[in-house]
Amino acid sequence: MELAPTLLPTCASVKVSVIGAGKVGSTLTQRIAEKNLADVVLVDVVEGLPQGIALDLMAAQGIELHDSQIIGTNDYGDTAGSDIIVITAGMARKPNMSRDDLTLINAKIVAEIAQETIKHSPNAIYIVITNPLDVMTYLVWKITGLPTYRVMGMAGVLDSSRLQAFIAMKLGVYTADVSAMVLGGHGDLMLPLPRYCTVRGVPITELMDSSTINELVERTRHGGAEIVKLLQTGGAYFAPASSACLMVEAILRNQSRLLPAATYLQGEYGINDLFLGVPCRLGCRGVEKILEVDLTKAESEALQASAESVRRNIEIALAVLD
Repeated sequence: MELAPTLLPTCASVKVSVIGAGKVGSTLTQRIAEKNLADVVLVDVVEGLPQGIALDLMAAQGIELHDSQIIGTNDYGDTAGSDIIVITAGMARKPNMSRDDLTLINAKIVAEIAQETIKHSPNAIYIVITNPLDVMTYLVWKITGLPTYRVMGMAGVLDSSRLQAFIAMKLGVYTADVSAMVLGGHGDLMLPLPRYCTVRGVPITELMDSSTINELVERTRHGGAEIVKLLQTGGAYFAPASSACLMVEAILRNQSRLLPAATYLQGEYGINDLFLGVPCRLGCRGVEKILEVDLTKAESEALQASAESVRRNIEIALAVLD
């Protein structure tokens, strides 16, 4: 893992470009603006769509009491000088469709976005949301040629947040008192770690039996599919947008927050040349440090299985682009 240098000037990020004006992109734009984190450029290929969303959000500016400027555009040139670029564009999941099924379609979309945006913002930090997330993050890194610490995927925050919510609902406790950790790829082979999940410092292994914990683990692994099945016409967007916004905030405000994210591994956890969800510290330079937590033999084997699944899909995606 190539880590961020420590002797760079302090970041003064003021511009975030969100690529894709679907529900995730538009909700993320709203989150960023209303938190007053940055000015936002919302980009989409559909003429009028990002412009309409931007105008609608700007009409609420006085009510929400923020001064962020929101621009909707079909022109990548308007993203010039972005400090962060968030990629949400791509085909969304449909019922009975896995995240991996999207590989062939979304690889071409994400590759074009990476090529166009890096021309205008060579110093940007990239956050990838498009599925299959770990694969798309790898493609963005390969295409942009950026240092690995400036490219990351969002999934770990979302998966951990889902597990956090499920634990809180099951125990009937305040959600903010729950801490949860999920490693691995953003797919059915993700690795929730119950022994690292706590309620005000008390491990959940002391608060519920193993069958209940296993139930929550499985629900977390299929949390996205559960929402897709219920909605029938699309996937989750409120929680993914909030998860990405948390990462944007950690970077723009240089918070050095320890968050799970898909980051480049080069020997960590025994994995090489792969983006995979692990705990890492995010600050204004991007991924500042990777934390290696102790894993049991079974957990380590599960993480390796998740990694191999991601690697196979990367090969498929690269073949499509050749």
